[in-house]
Amino acid sequence: MNRSLAAISLSAFSLGALLAGCQKPADQASSPDATATPSAAESATSAVKRALEPKPLVVPADTVIAVVLDQTISSKTSKPGDKFTATVESPIEVEGKVAIPKGARVEGVVNEAKAAGRFKGGAALSLTLTSITINGKDHELQTSAATMSSKGKGKRTATMVGGGAAGGAAIGAIAGGGKGAAIGALIGAAAGTGGAGFTGNRDITLAAETPLDFKLLQPVHIKQK
Repeated sequence: MNRSLAAISLSAFSLGALLAGCQKPADQASSPDATATPSAAESATSAVKRALEPKPLVVPADTVIAVVLDQTISSKTSKPGDKFTATVESPIEVEGKVAIPKGARVEGVVNEAKAAGRFKGGAALSLTLTSITINGKDHELQTSAATMSSKGKGKRTATMVGGGAAGGAAIGAIAGGGKGAAIGALIGAAAGTGGAGFTGNRDITLAAETPLDFKLLQPVHIKQK
């Protein structure tokens, strides 16, 4: 009888130990699920927020950005790599919404600047835009170049080529040296070039508030408020 009770007690103890051992891994296995639940909830919340956010407005390539210069730029005093600022003159709309507002600030860089007399008596000046600030956020820009040059001796011409792309481009106040010696505005034709004649060995000067057009080479994604 005593042997039977001892055998039963031993069996019961073994069964209890076995059940306890099985329970522990199960508890451990359930722990990651408990910690994973908040992470899954956060992911779901982020997904909902992204879905509710307005999609960015995409300003397509070939869009022309019309700006006016904030300062004077001259082929005589400027150097390649010099930065300049300008202000958007006309708003740009996408899908009925203003993507680039009038008054937005842009930055650009001087690609080329050669004073008159340094190569066959002519001058050269080339500019591109590099970034625009909208709603406090900077957006990188890739644009065609506004290129002006004067060639030869005697009669001079100034041209603007929009990075080889077709389309018009406007230049204002190309001066011939002396203060106030502005020479009209140059309006690009179908090939994106225009010209005006002037005489003498003179540099190219773009005064502050000179209007310039630049064409986007890549789309720009503008995040809405």
